[in-house]
Amino acid sequence: GNFKAMMTHLLANPQCIATCSMENMLTIIVTANENLELILKGLNEYLEKKRLYFARFFFLSNDEMLEILSETKDPTRVQPHLKKCFEGIKSLTFTKPDLDITHMISSEKEKIELTQVISTAEARGSVEKWLLILDRVMKESVKLKVGEGFDSYTEMERVQWIIQQPGQVALCVGQAYWTAGVHNAIKGGPQGIREYWEQLKREVGDIVNLVRGKIPKLHRKTCEAMITMDVHSRDVTLELANLGVKTENDFNWLAQLRYYWVGEEGDKNMIAKMINSVCNYEYEYLGNSFRLVVTPLTDRCYRTLIGAYALHLGGAPEGPAGTGKTETVKDLAKAIGIQCVVFNCSDGLDYLAMGKFFKGLAAAGAWACFDEFNRIEVEVLSVIAQQLLCIQRAVDSNAKQFIFEGTLLDLTPTCCSFITMNPGYAGRAELPDNL
Repeated sequence: GNFKAMMTHLLANPQCIATCSMENMLTIIVTANENLELILKGLNEYLEKKRLYFARFFFLSNDEMLEILSETKDPTRVQPHLKKCFEGIKSLTFTKPDLDITHMISSEKEKIELTQVISTAEARGSVEKWLLILDRVMKESVKLKVGEGFDSYTEMERVQWIIQQPGQVALCVGQAYWTAGVHNAIKGGPQGIREYWEQLKREVGDIVNLVRGKIPKLHRKTCEAMITMDVHSRDVTLELANLGVKTENDFNWLAQLRYYWVGEEGDKNMIAKMINSVCNYEYEYLGNSFRLVVTPLTDRCYRTLIGAYALHLGGAPEGPAGTGKTETVKDLAKAIGIQCVVFNCSDGLDYLAMGKFFKGLAAAGAWACFDEFNRIEVEVLSVIAQQLLCIQRAVDSNAKQFIFEGTLLDLTPTCCSFITMNPGYAGRAELPDNL
């Protein structure tokens, strides 16, 4: 009130000396500042509570969160912000008038039915409650689609099958069947592998013929990604034949990224293996996205990064600008169906901002790729080293919860940090030894 009165006084009388004669002016301004700090502190505590409830909020700024949380009455207005929490989901299908959520839609307009209908009314205006359910149901829905895709693969022509599947499912299941096919072919020795290569060549040809015709845009996207992966599978198979691979334990075969659909009937899971690293497929919905062409260097990066991930460590690709370091990390995250958050580091970053980010990683189980990591000041880097160590120790000890910077956090063990660096640029720090 005092502040308002003062501003009205200023407006009426904009001369400096006349205005400043107002009584208690300094006290009013100091009190206003103190009140503002109290309000900010309260706001931060409120947002922190919401973030601890739904971990993906840690990746959003305070302004973005306030926009989302203010839409308590109308859940449909949260949609523009969905992409910041879920990479693959652009919008949702709401029923009228109950506003229940039935489908998720990607930015490529791919539509996937959810395994359960999510009632936004039950959340009683708490956006984070139904977003948390959406997080779980999204993964269950993708897993169900992968299972259905796996079962229906053998029932129809491969080209027809690809068109009927969501892009992510087609890639994942296609790779699993390729892995099984190679295992089968190895029993027939180099000749068996060569025969399998002939079959793969025909399969690539079939998709190419399909793409040459008139097909919807969405199917074309799926086919493009499928061709990228199929061509790599075909080339690897020929290489295995040329190298004379005779057993399933030959290193040249173990060094490839292989997918297996394993487990009891009714509770099967997709796992990815590479050399002696084994990791679960995480079923994060990624939409119908493109995939990188796999070069020998990509493969070498994958081996190192997956090896690091399996040991709960991080990876650090380095090289000149524009060589695809970040893209390789993002593509590996797509390959094992996990959320990957890219973060551009600047020299203005402090340990508090990074602490907030790490909390999100640990609680959401996401991957982070810190771009140009060595731009951060050395003083901050040494604190970051401690923060990373704290998370890695918690993951190593199989903890369900852990204390991070004075906050009790739930821990999802799939969290992992990757950094990319450009060595030799001006204004870049050398990483401290403990990092």
